[in-house]
Amino acid sequence: MIKSNEGLIDRVVRVSVGAVALVAGMFWLGGTLQIVAYIVGALMSITGFMGFCGLYALLGIQTCSRSEKPLSVKQLFLLIVLYAILLIGGGIISNTITKKKFLEEYGKMNGYYKQTLFLTGQSKRNEAIANYESWKAAFAEFSSKYSTYKPFVFRNDKEFHNDLLKVSNILEDTKPGVYSGDLPVTHKKLEEVRPIFQSLFKRNGFSLFALTLTDFHDVMEKNIEAADAKDTEKVIKTYEESNKLLMQIEAESQTTDIKAIRTNLDDLLRLAKEGKKNELSKKAAELKSSFVKVYLQKG
Repeated sequence: MIKSNEGLIDRVVRVSVGAVALVAGMFWLGGTLQIVAYIVGALMSITGFMGFCGLYALLGIQTCSRSEKPLSVKQLFLLIVLYAILLIGGGIISNTITKKKFLEEYGKMNGYYKQTLFLTGQSKRNEAIANYESWKAAFAEFSSKYSTYKPFVFRNDKEFHNDLLKVSNILEDTKPGVYSGDLPVTHKKLEEVRPIFQSLFKRNGFSLFALTLTDFHDVMEKNIEAADAKDTEKVIKTYEESNKLLMQIEAESQTTDIKAIRTNLDDLLRLAKEGKKNELSKKAAELKSSFVKVYLQKG
């Protein structure tokens, strides 16, 4: 039997540090630091529960007094409980915080992207350039952090880093277009960013209001395309899909702006059924405008 050379306080500190290090490695760190955290966490946990430190033995150190008795069953049980609380509780809290932090940082970066997308669609070059530069800087910071570190919620996502690379490539490819090229063409190229992040969130189990908005956007574009082409049959046909997604949005929020989307979508359907082809394009523009207002705020 290995003789203990660690006192009770030493063992409590070790299992505590071990649990914290393992949580840090699992939820907060990436790359080399993550590996170091796992090694430290494992060593501290094992030596804390065993009550024996090999380094102490080599250096002739011990933190327990000669009269100190081995841990009782009750003390060992409490040590295990402490470890479990720190490990499980720390894991749950860390998962929540890192997920929230990721969404906040994504939201900040994505806000500049949405403005760039919107302004290129409006052919407002100077404003688009300013927002493009802000988006580029925000994405560089975002990508730098998450290129070596992956939040726990994305731990099994093998496409995570590849998605960031795709967005980076689109960002660089669209720079000439934003500064001096064809803005409508650049706008379409920039739209490729949104489904990349949309797919990332979906496959990792996120249920976000913004995802429903982007799903609705894709279908709404079909409505608008049909309206601009004065194709009443297609407007009627695509309405059902748009309506289902809009109902999901309405289930989560019933603001005045969302009600405006509903009014415009239903009016578009009514005009199509009444055969008022010449009014479809104008109403489609109103529908898109009402959607953009919500998307810029919450998307």
